[in-house]
Amino acid sequence: MPPFDDLLLRPPIEPMETRPVARIPEGEGWSYEPKWDGFRCIAFRDDADVELQSKSGETLTRYFPEVIEALRTAGAKQFVVDGELLVPTGEGSDFDALLQRIHPAESRVRRLAHETPASYILFDLLVEGRSPFYERTLHARRERLEPFVGRNFAENPTVRLSPATTDIALANRWLAGSVARLDGVIAKRDVAYAFGSRDAAVKIKRNYTADCVVGGFRTGNGGVVASLLLGLYDDGKLNHVGFVGSMSAAERKRAAELLKPIVEPPGFTGTAPGGPSRWRRGEASEWFPVRPQIVVEVAFDHVTGHRFRHAARLLRWRPEKRPRQCTMEQLLHPSTSSG
Repeated sequence: MPPFDDLLLRPPIEPMETRPVARIPEGEGWSYEPKWDGFRCIAFRDDADVELQSKSGETLTRYFPEVIEALRTAGAKQFVVDGELLVPTGEGSDFDALLQRIHPAESRVRRLAHETPASYILFDLLVEGRSPFYERTLHARRERLEPFVGRNFAENPTVRLSPATTDIALANRWLAGSVARLDGVIAKRDVAYAFGSRDAAVKIKRNYTADCVVGGFRTGNGGVVASLLLGLYDDGKLNHVGFVGSMSAAERKRAAELLKPIVEPPGFTGTAPGGPSRWRRGEASEWFPVRPQIVVEVAFDHVTGHRFRHAARLLRWRPEKRPRQCTMEQLLHPSTSSG
């Protein structure tokens, strides 16, 4: 990394963290922002030197040349800002395209910077010039961030200002879906920037629901059903899209009663599970295909490459739902979970 000797903060730093909560907190001193589905990123500029740092302290600089170029257009020569890198789409952002940007070949990095350019969404100003804004409260930092973005990036859409509000009603509308495919809402206390701490901010994640066909299952110790393998139809083929792993003893018992009598290949007729187990690292993962006749409603948070990025949560069994009604369209236009 460049030395950044003249900056008040030098990379790497520990960014302010969040802890998950179930509901948006209310009361005096809280502010609310959208939770974007991208890469957390701290940007440092010291004249010609610009560095992008990930949440874990690693450098992101070489992967996003278009963002580096945009930050160098700013009239301000010394600053440190906190924000989120994402690849915008018509409905929100494309996390899969963002993942593709982390590539070792410079030629590919340059090509993807042109084909799938990233945006940098700013939500905090830590340093400008010789002013240590990180010592000030959140509201004071926001009062300086808004004109900072206006002065320096009004003509460059690559760098944008994240919305923020103290209106709990608006925050609840964001969580309910008034902004397409947000990751959720971040609630922050009106305090100084809390480096490395989870005490100054909380996150409330938005969940979506889908009706999926059970195309198979895996077992654990004693033959207990350990997970349900989920599928959705696309062009007449049942594609594997994810799994449910966490279930109560009663749900596992019911799963065994429903699924073990209908074990029958192939289970999935399109993309199918394979490779090592996702919960028993390094072990082979046998799975049992079943006739595609059991439907479950599940909650999920993200989709990447037409698959659930994380394990889904079982909400209920849907005996009244026809399996052929469970299509991939649900991942493009998902319903929001009520809780």
